[in-house]
Amino acid sequence: MILEQLKAWQPDAIKIRRTIHMHPEIGFEEFKTQRLIVSELMRYGITEINTSFAKTGVVAVINGNRPGPSIGLRADMDALPTTERNTFAHASTIDHCMHGCGHDGHTTMLLMAARYLATFNDFSGRVVLFFQPGEEGHGGAETMVVKERVFDHYPVDEVYALHNWPGLPVGTFAFKTHNIMASSDRLFITVRGKSGHAGLPHKAQDPLLVATHIYQGIQGLVSRMFDPLEPLVVSITQIHAGQTNNVISDEAKLSGTFRTHSKAVRESLIEKLTTLVTHMAQAFGMTATLELGPIHHPVTYNSDAETERAIEAAASIVGSENVLTEITPMMTAEDFAHFLDHRPGCYGFIGNGIEKPHSVDLHNAHYDFNDDIIPFGAAYFVALIFAHSQ
Repeated sequence: MILEQLKAWQPDAIKIRRTIHMHPEIGFEEFKTQRLIVSELMRYGITEINTSFAKTGVVAVINGNRPGPSIGLRADMDALPTTERNTFAHASTIDHCMHGCGHDGHTTMLLMAARYLATFNDFSGRVVLFFQPGEEGHGGAETMVVKERVFDHYPVDEVYALHNWPGLPVGTFAFKTHNIMASSDRLFITVRGKSGHAGLPHKAQDPLLVATHIYQGIQGLVSRMFDPLEPLVVSITQIHAGQTNNVISDEAKLSGTFRTHSKAVRESLIEKLTTLVTHMAQAFGMTATLELGPIHHPVTYNSDAETERAIEAAASIVGSENVLTEITPMMTAEDFAHFLDHRPGCYGFIGNGIEKPHSVDLHNAHYDFNDDIIPFGAAYFVALIFAHSQ
């Protein structure tokens, strides 16, 4: 009955999703998206709506008709600073901005779930909807949960989220207990030397030389000082020094990210990186510093009971044969981890399709969310809530 009703609302869902897709907004700039969400929630008869969190976030409450637990459901809202290469009618109308990760679809799935729960509120407890901005590297979840302490204002017993996954068939879900995605930190290394003539390097102190030694040292550090069975990736993605061909610069900069599934490994890595950077520079008579970026994502960790509940809810919609329960942990990161750091819950995946264009990878300029999966995702959220009422 749940899925049938949501499929009946599919024309509305497609209109909402494609409107958001055509008008994408970067993290903490989702003002039009925020207004659309609020308008839709009010249209469904939902009156407890708060827009004071994380600048453009939306928190809304739907009460059941009898006492029970408080369950949180979260969707991300923001787009990517990428130029869309699709040519269909609902392609982005904003230069260098597109929904290349499917957050337009995630928002729409949660809106459809909200519509169902507000229409058929025969459930126990209450649902708290978190429409979160700034997931794509802007620290939106950290802002809401850690800095603004949204759970103090809207306490929940459990919290759940879904992300679409290209390459999984439509009508399938995937989950895993415990660590499902890695922590993520940004690193910034600055090497300071002494500028000089490129033809007289012995009179200068070349920071680029130290930068390359640090780069090589990081690769050796990871492969020789950490257990190879412990997931760890350090990627230096940028090295910059100098502005012309015949001058040795007085400064070189490196930056990148590191990811792991262990807090202990993360702490050990930071300590070893600091030692490597400092002493490598000293060996050449220079100085170097390591700084971490302001945004940190912890490990995305699914608790046991809540993951089992998520699996059962998905199976009630698509059948247990279409629910994967032990997927391989990933080295990508997700800021929903901050929600899971403060409350038990589960982060899962919903299949976006196995044929183009819906099999195109996330963050690709030709990616597009598959509208056919909206009823399945919304039904999953609804099933989670009704499971507590049985």
